[in-house]
Amino acid sequence: MSTSAIPLAPSSSSSASSPGLLSGGFTRLCKGLAVVLVAAHILVYFFPSSLTYLALIPARTIPFAWNLITSGYVEQSVYGVVVSTISLLFIGKLLEPIWGSREFLKFIVMVNFLTSVCVFIIAISLYYFSTKENYLYTPLSGFHGVISGFLVGVKQIIPDQELPLIKIKSKWLPSITLLVAIAITFWTEEAAEYLPTIVSGTYLSWIYLRYWQRKPETKIRGDPSEDFAFSSFFPGLLRPVIDPIASIFHRMLCGRSDASNNVQAYTQDSESLPGSDSFEAARRRERGARALEERLAAARIAGESQKRDAAENV
Repeated sequence: MSTSAIPLAPSSSSSASSPGLLSGGFTRLCKGLAVVLVAAHILVYFFPSSLTYLALIPARTIPFAWNLITSGYVEQSVYGVVVSTISLLFIGKLLEPIWGSREFLKFIVMVNFLTSVCVFIIAISLYYFSTKENYLYTPLSGFHGVISGFLVGVKQIIPDQELPLIKIKSKWLPSITLLVAIAITFWTEEAAEYLPTIVSGTYLSWIYLRYWQRKPETKIRGDPSEDFAFSSFFPGLLRPVIDPIASIFHRMLCGRSDASNNVQAYTQDSESLPGSDSFEAARRRERGARALEERLAAARIAGESQKRDAAENV
């Protein structure tokens, strides 16, 4: 996931050395959450016993229910806290101005909590099927479920934006991340602990953005556009197979009444909006692309300014 966060700020090396971008490039909310991630890691590092109270341990979740909230902000490894902090700062710098600080924080809290609930259910289910107690007593934690959700947000806002260096469109970031995570589990057992969180974070963030997120400017919940359908995470050849399966899960999770009400509300509201679905999707992508271009331009200007200053000093 580290590779997915870095392309969003291709000039991160120059921006990191620029005082202006360090102080004003990252949002205040993202910097505050980054401090929480680092502080939680330091606490667990110096006081390992605190992991029992902060991480998600399925066998102890019933008395320690707050673990469903705290576990998502506790990184147990240095690598994890570095990747999560960098991803939060750079991807958050793109998403928060478009969503707004309140919606951005709401997204993090909701995805984090729901992902922890899903991981808890998966761990309990694996224990009953395998009777292996390590599924009950292994401390599970990390911000990677939310980071996976951020990638879904990037897919929604700037799907056709090509990332520098790797030349991959943003809409494939969540799918590539899932494939890499699944592939790594065949090589190391430790990676298998992260897979349920990554899969749950990706799917639940899509559920939230697809059906629940409220847009103040249109009073519409979610994003019913075809470009953000569940089958859009897969290559075109697989979509005729994925669509019927996705419709089954949609009815199970959201219900037919919810779907019909959402479509009806969207249709009624679209009568007063030009272009309806395509108009809203195009407007969202335009905002995302414009925000990304402004940040890349600012980074380039900062880099050129530093080069000129260095040349003058020489």
